[in-house]
Parts: sequence; C-alpha cells; structure tokens
Amino acid sequence: MARKSRQAPEIREFILRNLEDYPTSIVTKAMEKFNYSRMGINRYMHALASEGLLTYHGNTSGRRYDLKAIMKTAFGLEVDHLWEEGTIWRERILPLMKDVKPNVVGICQYGFTEMLNNVIDHAQSPTVEIFYQQTYGSIGMVIVDKGIGIFQKIQHDFKLDDPRTALLELSKGKITSDSKHHSGEGIYFTSRAFDRFSIRSGNLFYAREKRDGDDWLIEANDRTANRKGTLVRMKIRTNADWSMQDVFEKYQGDSMRFRKTHVPLKLAQYPGEQLVSRSQAKRLLMRFDRFSEVYLDFQDVKEIGQAFADEIFRVFHKEHPDIRMVIANANGNITKMIEFVSGEKFVSGSNV
Repeated sequence: MARKSRQAPEIREFILRNLEDYPTSIVTKAMEKFNYSRMGINRYMHALASEGLLTYHGNTSGRRYDLKAIMKTAFGLEVDHLWEEGTIWRERILPLMKDVKPNVVGICQYGFTEMLNNVIDHAQSPTVEIFYQQTYGSIGMVIVDKGIGIFQKIQHDFKLDDPRTALLELSKGKITSDSKHHSGEGIYFTSRAFDRFSIRSGNLFYAREKRDGDDWLIEANDRTANRKGTLVRMKIRTNADWSMQDVFEKYQGDSMRFRKTHVPLKLAQYPGEQLVSRSQAKRLLMRFDRFSEVYLDFQDVKEIGQAFADEIFRVFHKEHPDIRMVIANANGNITKMIEFVSGEKFVSGSNV
C-alpha cells in the first residue's frame, strides 16, 4: 500500500498529461509506465471521470478517453474597427482562464491578440468567430474569418506566383503588407510559441508541432476543398515551461532584433517535383538578406539538383558571406551535393 500511495499522484498526472496524445491507449501506456494491472489503472480512470476531468465513450476493448473542458466559449464579432484585440482578450478570454501559469497566459495573450489583429487589419472579413477551450492538460484557441484568405492576400500584395509561394514566405517571417503598422513577426513567433499551430486557407494547410527539444513537424498539403477566409488554430499545454521572452531571445539573439529564421525546404517543393532548378532556389532565397542567420531544414527532402544547390551554397553564399546558413536534417546525398558545389566539408547541423 505504501508504494501505491506514493505513486498515486504520478499516475494521475501521467494520465492527465498524456491522454490527449493517446486517447485510446492511455490505459496501456499507464500500465507499462507504472507496472500496474489494467484493473488498477481503470480505477484511476473512473476516479478522474467522477471528478469531471475526463469522459469516455465505447466499450472496454475499444474505449476512447477525452479530457473534459473545464471552461469553453464560442462567439462571433463584426469586424468594424470599433474594437481592439486587446479589449476582446481582456474582457472575453482572460476571465475564463482558470489556474493558468503566468507564462502560459502570456503566450496565449500574444498569440490571440496577434492573430485577431491580423483579421482586423488584413483579412477584409465582415465577421470573425472565436473559440476557446481549456482542459486540465491544454488550452486551445481558434480564430476564423471569412475574408480574402491569408495566403491569397500575401500572394496579391507581393505579386507572388501562387498561394503556395506565399506560404513559403510566411514561414520565414518578417513579411507584412503594412510595414508602417506591422513588423511581420506575429505569425512567426506565435507558431513557435505554441505546442501546435496551424493555418488553413484556400486549399492549403500549414501546421507546426513542437516536439521534444527543437524538432518541428511541418505539413503543407493541398486540400480538395477550397476554404473561404482563414482558420487559425493554437494549442498549448497548461504545464508549458517556456515564455514568450524565451521564444523572442531564441530568434532575436543579442541584438534583440528578429535576425534568425527557420526555413523548411519542403515548402519550396511542389507536389510531384524535385528541387533541381535555379529558379526554385531563387524563389527560396527571397528575403534571406533580411536575416543574419538562416536555418535550412531539409526534413522530408530526399535530394536536390546541382543547379539548385549551386545557386544557394555558392552563388548566394559568395554574394552574402555575412549571412550564416545552418544545414539540418540533410541526408547523405544532399550533403554530398552541397559539398560538391561549395567546396566545403560539413556535417548536418553545421554552418555554411
């Protein structure tokens, strides 16, 4: 009994913190973690359900568990510029937050106000819908407008080829059609502050997911349905141990200016094609000169062509020697090609 009493808080916390990732296998995960019987873990599940912290559906063999909302709301607003995003946060969202750590409140405030301000200033939408939900394990916020669509807006304002190129530019940061009033940093920092961040607009879906350490999962998928307007979804764990200041410092450096960017090369790769041409490289290199450090992420890119590599790692690098380029997640073939055109030896994660 002494062992069970000592581990009870750990088992409870493990279940509540991991349930969202393992809704149908959380009992098995807890059994393996604490070497408990299924009956013993099920007692915890029933107790947590009785406390109103989780719900379950289905029979024992196919049961699914979900964290129950502690607080949630949904409401719509007319976008008439007679209200400010800070007012909506302070009057409609902040009062709903229960027992949330100050650093998490700060991250939510930054993300919510930045994304809502984008709707007010850029979306050209008559209305906006806002959703908030808090469970024991996480806080989720969704902002939906019916405007021009974020990728279409960037494509139009910067005369880009298509919405997918706009998505690539958006991922770099420092892009805004109203530089007098906006820095172009809001989406970049928001996407890196939350555990999960996604934008859906038109037939494109862009998502970032924070994993252990600094491993980011990035998706860009063409969708058959064309969505009018933009849907932004943000989610963060209630026990997150970082702050907005941590995010700023990571990408600002000592100068306290936004000088670093993380560029996923898979966003430059259209479906069914390889990264082989100079024109593709030039599209990728757009606005690199605004940064002092560029983190080139080759995740999910299997190969690159000689012309593509030469344009980036010899031509551009020679013309901009002060820009530090860091290579990550490059396989052996990509590494050899970069070394061939640049004449330099390196390992993945090193500078060029």
